[in-house]
Amino acid sequence: MASTDVWGDLAAKVGGDKVQVTSIITSPDADPHEYETSTRNQLALSDATVVVENGGGYDDFMDRMLKSAKNSSATVLNAVTISGHKAEGGAPLNEHVWYDFPAVVKVVDQLEQTYAKADPGAASTFRQNAAGLKQKLDGLVQREAGLKQKYAGQPVAITEPVPVYLLDAIGLQNKTPEAFSEAVEEGSDVPAKVLNETLQLYSNHEVKLLAYNAQTAGPETGKVLAAAKQYGVPVVPVTETLPSGKDYVGWMSANLDAVGTALGQ
Repeated sequence: MASTDVWGDLAAKVGGDKVQVTSIITSPDADPHEYETSTRNQLALSDATVVVENGGGYDDFMDRMLKSAKNSSATVLNAVTISGHKAEGGAPLNEHVWYDFPAVVKVVDQLEQTYAKADPGAASTFRQNAAGLKQKLDGLVQREAGLKQKYAGQPVAITEPVPVYLLDAIGLQNKTPEAFSEAVEEGSDVPAKVLNETLQLYSNHEVKLLAYNAQTAGPETGKVLAAAKQYGVPVVPVTETLPSGKDYVGWMSANLDAVGTALGQ
């Protein structure tokens, strides 16, 4: 069982036909922060051998469901814990670790080891699958490095910290006031002064792109999106779950394409 289809896709790639994966959140229109437990998923979780959750407060419903399921034999993989990311310097933890490719590699390694322990006879299959997947992930890391060589130091903006690990890896500088992105992520009102400062990034042409979380919308983010379009700042939509028809590697490859295209304008 995986909390979202992001981790579910990766779990399926490592497991191949030896593993049956069920992802709880699969719709690109769903908000994991607002998920409410269903009886069907609760029952499925009670039978799971391996559970993959994001952690970091992102999908707390998984911990509640695990407690109710009373499935003490399941191995629980927490992606944030595995990644090693922690809140530092008083800043909140960015729990969106699936945008951090080295962190994803660590999760893939843990999936391989956990599967091999559960099914030793298929260990070689899991090892081969994980190696193939990690080769593709390394390709994404190399693409980030190529973009960094071209665009490191370029100023960009976000609506939420969803893609920040990816933007950081390219060496881009996030100019959005922290108070803006934090308020949007928490669903609270953005102070008028902070909103004005944010909108000026676009009217003053201070940023090269806007990475816009397409899965959440509100009046403040709507104004930011409108400002970006008005002043010709390229918009790169990002999501928290897989777009329809894409797997993880294809999705992230498309994100890198979009960022490169935006910065090249």
